[in-house]
Amino acid sequence: MNTSVKKSTLRDKIFTANDENFNSLAVEVFQFQYECNEVYRQYCDTLKIDAQKITSITQIPFLPIRFFKSHRIVTTEFEPARIFESSGTSQTINSRHYVKDISLYEESFTNAFRLFYGDPADWCILALLPSYLERSSSSLVMMAEKLVQQSGHPQGGFYLNELKKLQATLLDLEKKQQKTLLLGVTFALLDFAEQFPTQLHYTTIMETGGMKGRREELVREQVHEILCTSFQLKQVHSEYSMTELLSQAYSAGNGLFNCPPWMKILLRQEDDPLTIHITGSERAITGAVNIVDLANLYSCSFIAAEDAGTLYPNGSFEILGRLDNTDIRGCSLLTL
Repeated sequence: MNTSVKKSTLRDKIFTANDENFNSLAVEVFQFQYECNEVYRQYCDTLKIDAQKITSITQIPFLPIRFFKSHRIVTTEFEPARIFESSGTSQTINSRHYVKDISLYEESFTNAFRLFYGDPADWCILALLPSYLERSSSSLVMMAEKLVQQSGHPQGGFYLNELKKLQATLLDLEKKQQKTLLLGVTFALLDFAEQFPTQLHYTTIMETGGMKGRREELVREQVHEILCTSFQLKQVHSEYSMTELLSQAYSAGNGLFNCPPWMKILLRQEDDPLTIHITGSERAITGAVNIVDLANLYSCSFIAAEDAGTLYPNGSFEILGRLDNTDIRGCSLLTL
C-alpha cells in the first residue's frame, strides 16, 4: 500500500462522514492504523485479530485509553506539531497526545461548533479555564483560543481568576442582548456561581467537566442545579472530550450528548471488553464507553475510555461516571 497516498485520501474523507458511510470509513481508517501504528498493531495481534477480516466497527479492537500514558501512540512516524497533555498532580502519569496535523484538530472543533452552535462570529465567547490556562499543553485552551479568535468580538477572551471582571462583562453583554457563550471548567463555574449569582438571558453556560481536586466532587445533576439556580437558567450545556481525542460531543441540557458525524460512541460489556454494542435497538443500553474519533487519524481512532455510559436509540448518550477497575481485568493481556 502507498501509505502517503492512503493517508492523504483519508485526511480528505474524515469530515465527509455520515450515517451511510461511517462504517466503511471507520474500517478504512482501521486498516491504515493497523498498518502504520506499531503499538496498535501489536495490541491487535495480541488479541489475535485478523485485520483483513474486519468489516464492521463492532469487530474493531478499541485501544485502552491508559496506553496514552505509557506509550507513544502515533500512526506513521512524524515530528509532532503539538503535544497535548492531560492535567494531573505530581504523583500521576499524564496522557500525551502527539498531534501530527494541527489543522485536523482545528477543522474538527470548528466544524463541530458550527454544527451545534452556528457561526462563532454570532457569539461573544468567554473562557473561564483557570487550571487549564496555566498549562501550554492543553487542547481545551487551544480550542477556546481559536473559537474566541473566530468570534472576533471585542469583549471575548479568557478569564483566570478575575470573577468580578467576568460578572461586569456578562452584565454589559446582557444589556446589549449579545448572544454569549461562557465556556468554563466545572470548579471555576461553581466558584463564580457562588460569588456572583447573576440573572442571565442571553448567555449560554457550557461546563467542560473537571474538579481536579479543587472542590468536593459532585454529580452532574448537582452541578447543573447549582448553576441553573445561580444564573436563573433552564439548562446548562456541556462539552465531552479529552486529551486523547481531537473531537467533541456537546449537550444542550440534561446531560444528553450528541456527536458530530465523524465521531461515534459505542458501548462495550464491562465483563467482556471485546463485545461491542451500537445503537439500533429500541431501548437504551448501558455499558463502558468506546469512542470512534475519525479525526484521530494519526494517533488512534478507536479508544476504550474509562467512563460508564448510557447509549440511546437515537445515538445520543449520557456519561454516568468513571468505571472501577473491574473493566481492566478484561484487558490484562494488553501489556506490550
